[in-house]
Amino acid sequence: MKQQVRPSAAAISWERISTAEHIADRLRERIIDGQLKPGTKLSDLELSREFDVSRNTLRDALRLLSRDRLLVQVLHRGVFVTWGSADDVRDLYLVRRLVEPAALRRADGAPPAALDAVRAAVEEGERATAAGDWQAVGTANMRFHQALIGLAGSKRLTELMACPLAELRLVFHVMPEVKDFHEPYLTVNREITDLLDAGELTRAEEVLMDYFDRAERQLLEAFAKEGRSDGGQPRSGAGR
Repeated sequence: MKQQVRPSAAAISWERISTAEHIADRLRERIIDGQLKPGTKLSDLELSREFDVSRNTLRDALRLLSRDRLLVQVLHRGVFVTWGSADDVRDLYLVRRLVEPAALRRADGAPPAALDAVRAAVEEGERATAAGDWQAVGTANMRFHQALIGLAGSKRLTELMACPLAELRLVFHVMPEVKDFHEPYLTVNREITDLLDAGELTRAEEVLMDYFDRAERQLLEAFAKEGRSDGGQPRSGAGR
C-alpha cells in the first residue's frame, strides 16, 4: 500500500496565504465595481461559506484588505468597508498624477491590446450611460483608468495600482449625485482616447491633468460639506 504523504506545515501555510490573496483580490474587485460601498459590514462566516474556505483563511484575506486601507476593524462591532477622507483624496490624486500621465506617455509603444482596453472601457461607459446605469458608468470609469495604467506594459505597476483605484472608488461615494459626477467625465475619457489614437500624447496628458484637478476639487468640496476629513462616517451616520 502506497504511503500517503502529508504536506509540510510550510506548504499548508503557503496554500492558505495564496487562497487568502485570491479572495482579497476578488473582494477588492467588488469595491472597484462599486458592489461593496463604504460602511458595508463584512461577515467572515457568510464570506467563508461563499468562497468555501475556512474562517481563518477568510480572516487572513480581510487582514490583507485592512492592510491596504480598504477595510477597518471596529471594536465590538466587526469589519467594515472603509470610509474615505479628504486626506485620502489628496494623497490618491498625488499618486495618480505621478503614475497615470507617465503610463499614458508610453502609449506609442503599448501593445494593441492595451489600447483596445482603453477604447473598450470608454465604449462600456457610453453603453451604460445610454442605459441610465450610473453605477456601471462609475465602474467603466475605473476600467478606463486601469487601462491607462496598462499602457505602461508593467504587470507590477498594474498590480500596485489596484489598491489606490479601489480606494478611489470608495472616496467617489461621497458625491451625492453619481450621475452629475460621472457624466461630464465620459466626454473627457472619449477625448483622451481620441487623442491617443491620433498620437497626440502631450495634449492627452494635459487633458488628463486638468481632469484630475477638477475631480479632486469636486471631491474635496463634497467632503468639506459633510464635515469629514479623517475617514470616519458622516456626522449624520447615513450610508450611501
